[in-house]
This record gives sequence, structure tokens and C-alpha cells, in this order.
Amino acid sequence: MALYELFSHPVERGYRAGLCSKAALFLLLAAALTYIPPLLVAFRSHGFWLKRSSYEEQPTVRFQHQVLLVALLGPERGGFLAWSTFPAFNRLQGDHLRVPLVSTREEDRNQDGKMDLLHFKLELPLQSTEHVLEDVHIRDAEHGVSPVLLCCSRVPVVCERGPEAAAEAASKLRWPRCPIQLTTILMDPHPIWLVGRAAEAPFVINAVIRYPVEVISYLPGFWEMIKFAWIQYVSILLIFLWVFERIKRFVFQNQVVTTIPVTVMPQGEVYKEHLS
Repeated sequence: MALYELFSHPVERGYRAGLCSKAALFLLLAAALTYIPPLLVAFRSHGFWLKRSSYEEQPTVRFQHQVLLVALLGPERGGFLAWSTFPAFNRLQGDHLRVPLVSTREEDRNQDGKMDLLHFKLELPLQSTEHVLEDVHIRDAEHGVSPVLLCCSRVPVVCERGPEAAAEAASKLRWPRCPIQLTTILMDPHPIWLVGRAAEAPFVINAVIRYPVEVISYLPGFWEMIKFAWIQYVSILLIFLWVFERIKRFVFQNQVVTTIPVTVMPQGEVYKEHLS
């Protein structure tokens, strides 16, 4: 009758030698070469200790529908036009007050519950003899127009664009109280400025303000540094463990160092052998 192998299991084999033998010295040297070089390789590869880390987070920004506008008029007319959503500021402007038409719309493009951008449009009515000053030397991407928008994040964010006079006027207003105030300067490296308009046509500001994802940098704590270093060390250590395991198996199986091979039997088989 033909016989077939139905089941198999590996047999563990041990190798015995004295603690002062060459075999023991070889194991000690192999252990040192297994665990120390991966640490040196990981450390010398730079970035072993995580000194600074960062993560991305999109702030929750909402436009509060509060605006302050200062428009400088041409030199032949002189003066300026101003308007804001703050009655106290408007009362101080006198003949310089001009009420514009403002329309805004916020979008949440990725539907994550946080607004991604703001569409802002302002139409300032002008008389036929008035025109907004075009500054030949563009400073802060401006042409004599200074809108200041008030947005609300986890902390208030005042979005300024224009000369310092508008920012100083805005600072005198009563902004919502909050532990921290952040200021975002809106800058357009390539502004579109169209000169010339129809009689009594309004001056139009059309802007799209994006709320980008912010990269926040911070100093990592002790355990985060250890976790980052441990991952690098173990990833290299696994390679050394695999290599030196096969080196030790070759050395002992081929008796490169003198040892006494013994077959290690399971505990149950040893007990049965004594009973017999």
C-alpha cells in the first residue's frame, strides 16, 4: 500500500556549549552586530529625532457682513469717499459718505462644513465728474481703494487691503472681543484695473477671497519623538534580524563553531519517554 505524507511539523534542534566557548562569543558578537548598527544607520540618516512637526488644518472662517471702504478720488476732484457697515463711522464722514451696493456669497466646495471661498462684489456710485484715483506706483496691489472686510474664524480675522489709513480707522472701531486677533493682508500680484467708464457708472470691486488650508508647525513632545525614532529603528532592525538569523543557522548547522547538537522535544513527549 502506498504511503502519503498527511501531516508534518518542524523539529527544533538546540546546540549546547559552554559560556566561555567560541559559540557563546559568536552569539554575543552577532547580537551586537544585530542591534547596534541599525541604531547607527537610523541616527546617521538624519531626521532620527523629530525636532519640528506640522499638520494641515482649514480654519472655520465666516464673513460677518461688516465692511469698511475708503476710495481716493482723482487729483482734480480731490478728497475721498467712505462708507462702512458701522453707523458711528458713517456719521463722521459727512459729505464724504457714499453708500455702495454690496453683494456677497460664500461657497463650501468640498461639502465639509467649512467655507472655502468668498465672492465679494461692491459697486460704488460715482458722479460723472468723479473717478477713483489710479496710483501709477502700485503699493500693496492697490489703486487708491481700501476695502476692509471683517471675517470670523475660531478667532476674528480682519482682512485688510489698502493704505494704512483704512487699517487705522478700522482699529478704532469696536471689533468683537476674542483672546486672539489675526490679520490677513489680501494681495493680488496681477490686479485687473480698467480705466474709463460710462457716465455715472459705478466703480466696481469684484473679488474672490479663498480660505486656504493652513500649515501649522509645532514642537513635538517627548513621546512623539520616541515614536518617530522607534519606527525608523525597527524598520532597519528587521532586516538585520533576518540576515543574522540565517547566518547563525548556517554557523551552527555546519559546526563552524564546536557545539553539541540536541533535538529539543516537546514537554509532553519528554513526559511519555520517562513513563516508558
